[in-house]
Amino acid sequence: MIPRTLLWVGTLVLPAAAQVPDVPETLDLPTALRYAVDHNFAIQQARERIREQEGLITTVKSRVRPTATLNSSYSVQADELAGNNASSGQNWLVNLQVRQLLYSGGGVSAALDAQRYVRESALLDLQTVIHNELFGVRTRFYDLLLAREQIEVQDQNVRLLEEQLQIARNRFEAGAVSNFDVLRAEVELANAQPPLIRARNALRTAIDELRLSIGYDNTAPGNLARVPEFVGDLTVQRVSYDLASSLQTALGSRPELLQLETLLEARAAGVTLAKSGRRPTVELLGGYQVRKDGASDRFRSSLDGWTVGVQSSWAIFDGKSTEGQVTQALSQEEQTRLQLEQTRLAVQVEVRRALSSLSEATELTDAAVRVVQQAEEALRLANARYGAGTATQLELLSAQVALTSARNNQLQANYSYNVAAAAMRRALGLGDVVISN
Repeated sequence: MIPRTLLWVGTLVLPAAAQVPDVPETLDLPTALRYAVDHNFAIQQARERIREQEGLITTVKSRVRPTATLNSSYSVQADELAGNNASSGQNWLVNLQVRQLLYSGGGVSAALDAQRYVRESALLDLQTVIHNELFGVRTRFYDLLLAREQIEVQDQNVRLLEEQLQIARNRFEAGAVSNFDVLRAEVELANAQPPLIRARNALRTAIDELRLSIGYDNTAPGNLARVPEFVGDLTVQRVSYDLASSLQTALGSRPELLQLETLLEARAAGVTLAKSGRRPTVELLGGYQVRKDGASDRFRSSLDGWTVGVQSSWAIFDGKSTEGQVTQALSQEEQTRLQLEQTRLAVQVEVRRALSSLSEATELTDAAVRVVQQAEEALRLANARYGAGTATQLELLSAQVALTSARNNQLQANYSYNVAAAAMRRALGLGDVVISN
């Protein structure tokens, strides 16, 4: 079950770069995603959890490997304690002992299986973290593009209002309109400044959010005020998904489900480990010993020789400690099974929601295109009529406001569609398309 996912994740377990690069001249979404794979802090922590599990596996393996212990001692006692034996004032012992576990009731084998499953679970957790964090990077990048495009829309609106103000002044000087038209144009131009200011601040905020999401931390003086040129736009690329096939894909690909399936196997191994407490353990002992000859204080006269034997231990009655551990292990196994079932249902609901959001975003983008075209034509006609004196300034300004609103709505619709498409891929467990390259 595990290898089908670990091959994909294994290619991502790479050491993070030791030196943070300077702010680049340009930055696109694929570059931001690749940088986040190595530097995002949540992803790095997930990698460390894998390393932690590898250490635990090594620790458990040590129980089935032979161990060698060298013990030595030397002591001297006062003559008053030696009595009639003058040679008993000194004592020494050097003992080398080797142990090898022969039988543990299946406990060590079960513990190894459990730790392997836990490590595989950590690998799947890494895949989940990568999916979530790269979705965050993509969303932050879309936030940035949206803020940048909104600046352009608001800037276009300001330029058009400046032109309309100049036209109103020219018509006022020619005596074609009153000063009221000039004042109205000035007020509309002034009202257009706050949205432009807010859009610029939104861009600065989006840039900082992206820095946090990709894990970029370079506070060198030359990088504090530098901002790259962000490459990309909110162009919509249509995608379509079928509900039945989407649910099937998600249930077979979501790393959260694969992780819980792996944990369930680890819990089963934990039950076996708990039951091993009812069985005996057998160890093979061997060693070599050098100790003082009681009749001589000379080291060359020491007694030495090897020993070999078998040692067994069996807890006939442990006060129901093993029974309690088995009950805990069975409960943990059942809890994991219930969590797996709950997550399966949650994944299905998430897929349905993502598909619904994508459908909504599709309809909004289609409608936004038509509205912008209509608003542009309405403004063109209003300008022509105002120039001919058959339309009021209020009609002209209303058309301009409608166009700005339509352009902003189109940007928001495109943004929502791109985010919904990315959310759909994450719901399916497909991850980010850049990682598969």
